[in-house]
Amino acid sequence: MARTDWFDDTRHLPIIDEKVSKLAHFVNSMADGVIEKSELETQQAALVEAMKAIEPELNDAQHEKVTQLMLELSAYNIMRLLHELQTTRLERFAKS
Repeated sequence: MARTDWFDDTRHLPIIDEKVSKLAHFVNSMADGVIEKSELETQQAALVEAMKAIEPELNDAQHEKVTQLMLELSAYNIMRLLHELQTTRLERFAKS
């Protein structure tokens, strides 16, 4: 299987989001614009399964790097979501 890039060198942006948008369970969960508790639990189970699959294969140095990567990605996703929500809120306020 070919390696999937994690970022776009030309835009200096992570492209993981583009890959996420191709996950069937994500697309199905997002379709109605509401994330149900069961959908969140399904995603959590998928995350735990993926973590359990990779963690035993990592040596200590790799584990530390992957842990840092997951932390940075989580922080980025939360910050980006909040920025988008704030921007949308400001745009709505400006129109009113």
